[in-house]
Amino acid sequence: MSTPHHDEPAIRSPGPQSLRAAWVALAGLSAVFLFEMLDNSILNVALPTIGRDLHASTVALQWVTGAYAVVFGGLILVFGAVADRFGRRRVMLVGLVLLGAASLATAFVTSAAGLIAVRVVTGVAAAMTTPGSMALAFRLFDVDSLRVRATTLISTVGLVGLAVGPTVGGLVLSVAPWQVLLLVNVPIAALAFIGVRAGITPDDAADLHRDPADVPGAVLGTTAIVLALIAPTLFVNQGTGSWAPWTVTVSAVVAAALFVRRERSTRHPLLDLALVARPLVASGLAFKAAAGLATAGLGYLVTLQLQLDWGWPPALASLGMLPQVVVLIAGGAFVNPFVQRVGLERAAWLSAVAVVCGLAVYGLFSTFGYLWVAVSLALVAAGLRVVGVVAAVNVLRGLPKSRTSIGVALTDTATEVTSGAGIAITGTILATLFTGDVATTPWSTAQTTEFHTAITAAGLTLTALAAVLVAWGFLRSRQAPADEPSPVG
Repeated sequence: MSTPHHDEPAIRSPGPQSLRAAWVALAGLSAVFLFEMLDNSILNVALPTIGRDLHASTVALQWVTGAYAVVFGGLILVFGAVADRFGRRRVMLVGLVLLGAASLATAFVTSAAGLIAVRVVTGVAAAMTTPGSMALAFRLFDVDSLRVRATTLISTVGLVGLAVGPTVGGLVLSVAPWQVLLLVNVPIAALAFIGVRAGITPDDAADLHRDPADVPGAVLGTTAIVLALIAPTLFVNQGTGSWAPWTVTVSAVVAAALFVRRERSTRHPLLDLALVARPLVASGLAFKAAAGLATAGLGYLVTLQLQLDWGWPPALASLGMLPQVVVLIAGGAFVNPFVQRVGLERAAWLSAVAVVCGLAVYGLFSTFGYLWVAVSLALVAAGLRVVGVVAAVNVLRGLPKSRTSIGVALTDTATEVTSGAGIAITGTILATLFTGDVATTPWSTAQTTEFHTAITAAGLTLTALAAVLVAWGFLRSRQAPADEPSPVG
């Protein structure tokens, strides 16, 4: 083992002084984030084809995408903690090998059950790689301005994948079998592996920790997150009158309460709640949670409104989401200048306020025409584009060096859980206020009125909840001590 004396120069040596100097590492980390954004978006286009080819039921098709999301969301906190103990680079490289193997296995799938199994393994691989992508990008640089620019670059690559995924997927399906859409992960994983291995030095032991593993905490935390992610699907599919979604929801709350009790009482917790309570960390998580709630809830409502209320065909409805796509992609050029002008903390809460304003516009004016829907989509996207970068950077700035991976995992978990909550809230309000099957059209005049009432109520409910999160995050950010890491330079 190397002695501390030999490790010291590697610890103290300055990081890259520009993005260009770190292009190999950034290419690899961008490929990781590209996979995360591209994977499900490109797969959704193929679901009808997959259903016909594998003779899959509606429930089976739902779990083709749902299995990945549940496993990813449930394990990301655990693997974030593992990476902080055993090395972020090491865990990411293992995850990329697993991702490549799972993607190759798609070529041999002959049943829906086999594809779901592949998606479960892919979710495990994503949970191993995702926390490391932003954590390693943050650790790569010593200056906050470069950290923001690197995070913006990585997220922009991912958002481009999210935007073009459905279009590329449709073109590929016209000339090739659906398996090709998942096999594309193989070269992406290979590119990421090469970039991370060649461009990033192994973690130094001084920046890791060796606390004993909190296995009970890991089990309770994973159980709570998995149940919280399953509950929204049950509410949407089975309705509020069914016992199943309520049982799962109560079980998630109980598991979460037991997790908190465990983490407060054990000597070596999986997640040190004192770190989560730090002002920069707490405020960043609150802003990310508000953005996740808004994005999922608004996307669900707008999709239903365009196709079911206004009768737009799917192709036209996808064009109706363009304001969001354009702002998410083009907005990357404005993130760093905006942060340079106002500072990290102010940029975080201002962008979160934009998300709340977008929700408010939708809740108050969406029934008056598409222009208001477009404005709400653009406002939420603009806020999300900034807060997605800045809140994550602030969380990492507020944590010790040995906890950066679990910091990223926390931000992703906050987004995943509140995204599920956004869908559950909108689905529950719609099921309560709308009479009959919402997917059965044409609606009667009374049903149309009920739908308008429901989307207004859902939009304003999301606005209120997001506003509470943002207000709390703002108050916590104001409590950050003056000796915390300095703002962007």
